[in-house]
Amino acid sequence: MEYVYSALLLNAAGKPIDEKGIDGVLSAAGISPDAARVKALLASLEGVDIADVLKKAETIAVAAPAAAPAEKKEEKGVTEEEAAEGLSALFG
Repeated sequence: MEYVYSALLLNAAGKPIDEKGIDGVLSAAGISPDAARVKALLASLEGVDIADVLKKAETIAVAAPAAAPAEKKEEKGVTEEEAAEGLSALFG
């Protein structure tokens, strides 16, 4: 996740999202960058307009309907008589 966060941070700062930038952000956070993961991230972001994707995600989040509240099931309580019947079975 920290690799994606580094790309988002670079985007927010208006910096180029490249290997050097991601390595710098990760190193500053105390994370030793994995070159293969950095290259995989850059390959997956190729041709992606991050600002556009974030804008669409925001629109979807705002337009999503609120979840319906969970219905509360009524539990049938045990009467004192039923409890006593159960106890009498213990003493035969």
